[in-house]
Amino acid sequence: MKPILEIEHLRKEFLLHNLRRKRILALDDISLTIREGEVIGLVGKSGSGKSTLMKCIYRTYLSSTGSIKYHSRTLGATDLVTATDHEVLALRKLEITYCPQFLIAIPRVPAVEIVAAGLRERKTGHTFSPIHLAKEYLLRMGLPGELTDAYPATFSGGEQQRINVARAIISQPRFLLIDEPTASLDLQTKNTVIDMILELRENGSSVLLISHDEHTLHRMCDRVVELVNGKTNS
Repeated sequence: MKPILEIEHLRKEFLLHNLRRKRILALDDISLTIREGEVIGLVGKSGSGKSTLMKCIYRTYLSSTGSIKYHSRTLGATDLVTATDHEVLALRKLEITYCPQFLIAIPRVPAVEIVAAGLRERKTGHTFSPIHLAKEYLLRMGLPGELTDAYPATFSGGEQQRINVARAIISQPRFLLIDEPTASLDLQTKNTVIDMILELRENGSSVLLISHDEHTLHRMCDRVVELVNGKTNS
């Protein structure tokens, strides 16, 4: 399989201005290759750098040094460290999706619209309407059909988590970054979410996920990478 992402000697340092410009080294000389159709689990203790690495890939954080080469179908090989904002936004729109651990949504937008927005924002080959497909995804994840028009505040934390995952995967992104997709779910629902994410891999997508759940890691991952104090534990 060809690489979809190649990280070389990545370093991320934070400068804390409110603490007398103290420097915190969050990532130290990270090198990692992810191949097309591969699911990689990212593990480590809290503060080990997992979320920082994911946000550097998505370019929420700008890396200090090193390179993150993403092999795009539309832009070709693109270094996400030096890419322009325009290039990053294009990749987010066309190929790369980031799903944080918690749902962030406009309060008075129905759940079905939140999920459908994930499809509308990206050109896909689906023949179903976005609303129709969004309802199908929510039903598969166990949300009651009569509540698909409800607002986010109506739902429990676990239900909001499923809405968040549905929004991320409905457009079948080529590369998915996902943080703790099954953390607060019962085993049956957990397996449903895992199955739906694995369907992406069957269609050729690559996935980088953060998880502390052994069941999720065992079922989903081709391999697991551990971070310890900002370094890969090789």
